[in-house]
Amino acid sequence: MGTFCSVIKFENLQELKRLCHWGPIIALGVIAICSTMAMIDSVLWYWPLHTTGGSVNFIMLINWTVMILYNYFNAMFVGPGFVPLGWKPEISQDTMYLQYCKVCQAYKAPRSHHCRKCNRCVMKMDHHCPWINNCCGYQNHASFTLFLLLAPLGCIHAAFIFVMTMYTQLYNRLSFGWNTVKIDMSAARRDPLPIVPFGLAAFAATLFALGLALGTTIAVGMLFVIQSLALSAQAGVEWHDLSSLQPPPKLFLTCYTVSVKAQPDFKMKIILRNKTSIESWIEEKAKDRIHYYQLDEVFVFPYDMGSRWRNFKQVFTWSGVPEGDGLEWPVREGCHQYSLTIEQLKQKADKRVRSVRYKVIEDYSGACCPLNKGIKTFFTSPCTEEPRIQLQKGEFVLATRGLRYWLYGDKILDDSFIKGVSRIRGWFPRKCVEKCPCDSETDQAPEGEKKNR
Repeated sequence: MGTFCSVIKFENLQELKRLCHWGPIIALGVIAICSTMAMIDSVLWYWPLHTTGGSVNFIMLINWTVMILYNYFNAMFVGPGFVPLGWKPEISQDTMYLQYCKVCQAYKAPRSHHCRKCNRCVMKMDHHCPWINNCCGYQNHASFTLFLLLAPLGCIHAAFIFVMTMYTQLYNRLSFGWNTVKIDMSAARRDPLPIVPFGLAAFAATLFALGLALGTTIAVGMLFVIQSLALSAQAGVEWHDLSSLQPPPKLFLTCYTVSVKAQPDFKMKIILRNKTSIESWIEEKAKDRIHYYQLDEVFVFPYDMGSRWRNFKQVFTWSGVPEGDGLEWPVREGCHQYSLTIEQLKQKADKRVRSVRYKVIEDYSGACCPLNKGIKTFFTSPCTEEPRIQLQKGEFVLATRGLRYWLYGDKILDDSFIKGVSRIRGWFPRKCVEKCPCDSETDQAPEGEKKNR
């Protein structure tokens, strides 16, 4: 009840604009079509309400719809929770362990990350989901996970209704010849006759709803099962081939590579370890960084309390409100509040060392799929919502990751830019840039320096 009241407060009414996005429009459309058709098919043509089984089946369909919509709107409107603008730790010395967000004019609290879509630092950020047009994080992690679980289950029930409806209605209408199969849709051969006949329009609508239900089961089910695999894949290509414009025989800086493992992390498995998808990625990069530089240190994830039940209770509670305040977290023995943020700072410093400076040799308009940059560039445009940056000849960019025909990095700004613009970063075609000669000597770190970094 408390969660519901927080949704209808006046100051949260502006959140209704989140509905004006392709993600919620499609998601709510699919839910409405599947739920409505399942109820109509069940009552009229498959399992009438005057039977006990029909009544139970109808109540279950309503229950699925209510629970799915409740958790969906909770995840969308309650939101993940944002770090307060201007936030800083109570102890001023602790700022040395934290990153500073120039957009929010605040320090990033432990487990928080800045979302470019929401334009705020999100507490315990997991990812930004276009289907709810919001981030998944501290406050709505449980609701979002329940939505991912309930949506496929409800669609499986609806798909069963659709299949049985078509089977029972078409069973006596099919006639097979030597070369033809005929379907008589003119009248139902059922006693008693249904109030509304199962005609061609009803058959088409049921078949369409069946396709949506099966597609949703597969798509949302895969999101529930292998959500973090996408982040692992992004990490795996992050440092691919930055050293030249042509495909080289070796990887950029022969650096440690966060590999794409064919071992998807289940959403619930991540929760039972008290992690998010981003934190799983950070942990994997930490292990690879230590292994590559042969460091005498061990990274221990600080928020795994060692008990699956204790980890589970930090996300799922009877009140619906997660434990803590989203800024400070209980940590396991041997770790402290900033163990993860210190590792992030180490990875960020190492990322700067391995960045490569490029000079722009061709103008680029910032188009998603530029036709004038070659066929391969056009067809290999990154499948991501990350922005493209506009480039002009003579500018400089600092590339941090890349694909075969595309690079991702920050534009190096000068004093002529408008005050208040802190960073301009995004994807751009490799064909538009060339590597600065001054960076060629720093591509390969001497073997003796690897261990000292």
